[in-house]
Amino acid sequence: MNWREQCAVVIPCFNESLTIHELVSTVRCLVPTVFVIDDGSTDATAVLAKQAGAAVILQSAQRGKGAALMLGFAAARKDGFAYALCMDGDAQHSPADIPAFFERCEASGADLVIGNRFPAARAMPWLRRGVNLFMTRMLSWVAGERLLDTQCGFRLVKLSLLSAIQTRTTHFEFESELLIEVIRCGGRVEFVPIRTIYRSERSKIRPLRDSIRWLRWLARCITHREGKRLRRARLLIPARQQL
Repeated sequence: MNWREQCAVVIPCFNESLTIHELVSTVRCLVPTVFVIDDGSTDATAVLAKQAGAAVILQSAQRGKGAALMLGFAAARKDGFAYALCMDGDAQHSPADIPAFFERCEASGADLVIGNRFPAARAMPWLRRGVNLFMTRMLSWVAGERLLDTQCGFRLVKLSLLSAIQTRTTHFEFESELLIEVIRCGGRVEFVPIRTIYRSERSKIRPLRDSIRWLRWLARCITHREGKRLRRARLLIPARQQL
């Protein structure tokens, strides 16, 4: 597959003026088309991204990472791309890892390929490592299969699959929801080891607010999962016993 023609990079951003120009410039050496969705930044993120050659989509107010990703996906589909490669704007994802996503997708036929940071987990701050491990274990239980790194935002998405799933979230929990929905609709998910890059940057995640959002989404997800299990169980009980 000619990935330079079939794939676009989607980068949701909020105040990433320190990293976005270099990131876009480097990424475009591998994948020429880059969509940067500026999620209400108050710095020069949009200007610098455009100078580096990205197509910039502006949101006047901050609507959340999930909403930004969906805008990027829609722009990529409109321009005829078959895949979108998602990256964070803070340079925690190395462009050098991009070919590994393409290779894994071609080898496996995956609909979603996610970066796996845990082979190099010691480079991850201990609190983030613990939270990511907890979330990954919970989503593995929900999905009914072993998942390796559910919270990594470095991922390759087959865009045609989006028409078969329905997402409702708009913030950081969107990435978890997208993963579970891909599995529910029968899509194939693969993981590929990536570098773990952490500097002195401050995470855009607000621990209390975003944790509550994620836990609320998880509760709805579990309720839906158990509801489906109960409905299947009732179908196996003879009518007289149901009465």
